[in-house]
Formats: sequence, structure tokens, C-alpha cells
Amino acid sequence: MSGSPKVNVVLVHGGFVDGAGWLGVYQQLRKDGYRVSVVQHATASLADDVAATKRVLDAQDGPVILVGHSYGGVVITEAGNHPKVAGLVYVAAFAPDTGESVSSLIANPPPGAPVPPILPPQEGFLLLDKSKFQASFAADVDGDTAAFMADSQVPWGVDALGGKVTRPAWAAKPSWYLVATEDRMIPPEAQRLMSQRAKATAVEERGSHAIYVSKPNAVAQLIEQAAEGVSARAG
Repeated sequence: MSGSPKVNVVLVHGGFVDGAGWLGVYQQLRKDGYRVSVVQHATASLADDVAATKRVLDAQDGPVILVGHSYGGVVITEAGNHPKVAGLVYVAAFAPDTGESVSSLIANPPPGAPVPPILPPQEGFLLLDKSKFQASFAADVDGDTAAFMADSQVPWGVDALGGKVTRPAWAAKPSWYLVATEDRMIPPEAQRLMSQRAKATAVEERGSHAIYVSKPNAVAQLIEQAAEGVSARAG
């Protein structure tokens, strides 16, 4: 890992949650010598979430591995065009192409795919049914943590789901993708297709949509692989 901790890491959360879920990943990366920042964006609109991410990127003092989970993948796909971003890591995440959004990507789910328990919108925001949260989002997370995640949900703006990517950063920068094979929010097959389209270096790990919470070391390992990869290219 010689030289790789010179690369900074910026973590971007997805919908229904905030940045606190990255704690385990953050701790492992910090232990291994990386400087890590966590974006706290509101998930109200893609434009605002990208702007919040760019503010964190502006503050970095070197090249960045930009990491996104779930809807955070849309955010990093747009924000990743920032000049400090050297590589992208998608964690069970959407990786849209030009003109695509969460809404368009979920419009035609694979046959037999689980239907996320999203409640009808209230004042333009979405929540998951708390009673079904663990089964759909965090099946491999301990019960107490999953209950806390369900009860501390961040309402996800309908406008954010409709936000379209203008220029996908993965088209110009190297990317890595962790496929969660037990995901019941974004079907694993959809994850594979998006990672292949982005020509990402993909790994598969058995885990739920909340794999960044349940298996932080596996997620951190892929992020470090990405950091080492961009450091090698720079060298």
C-alpha cells in the first residue's frame, strides 16, 4: 500500500439514510492511513446533492476516490467529473448513463425482482415501510441497528429520483463496483449490468443493500484497491 494513503476518500450515502452508516468503513480506512470525509447531503434534489459533494471535494488537498452507495451512485456519477476525483467506487449503487435517473433505471425491474416497500409520497418525499425495512434494506444487519436505521430514515425527495445525469464520470475515469448478491432494493443483476456498462472492476460479496454497514471491511478493501489502482496509474 505504499503511497496509496496519499489518496483521499470521500463517502456519499444513498436514499433513506445519512452518512452515519459509513462509520465502520470510515474507521477501517482511517486505521489504514486514509484521510476520509463523509458527505451529508439532503437527498432532496440531485443538483443540491451534487453541489454538497462538490463542496467537500473542493476542500480536499489531493486526489480523491469518490464512493457512492445506492442513490449516492447517481451523485458520484455527476459530481465525479470534479478535477480532484481520480476514481469512483460504487457500492450496491446506481451507475446511470447520460440522461438517466433513478426513476428511469427502476422503471423496468427484472422479472421476479423484489419490490421495495416504498410508501406513497408525502409532500414530495418517500419513506420505506418501517415494518419491512430490515427485510428489504438491511437483512444482514443486527436487529437493533436495523431498527435504528428504520426509525431514523431520511425522507428521500421525489425530485432526487428524477434528477438526470448530464455526463457520467465513469466514462472518463476508472471505476470499481461492489455487487451485493443478496440485495432486495437494487436487483443484483441490475448491479452487474450497470457495472459492466461502466467497465468497472467488479467484485461480488454476499450481503444486503446495507452491505456498507454489515460488511464494512469488504467495502473498505475495495476502496483501498481503487486507491492503489489510481496511485499506480499516477506513478
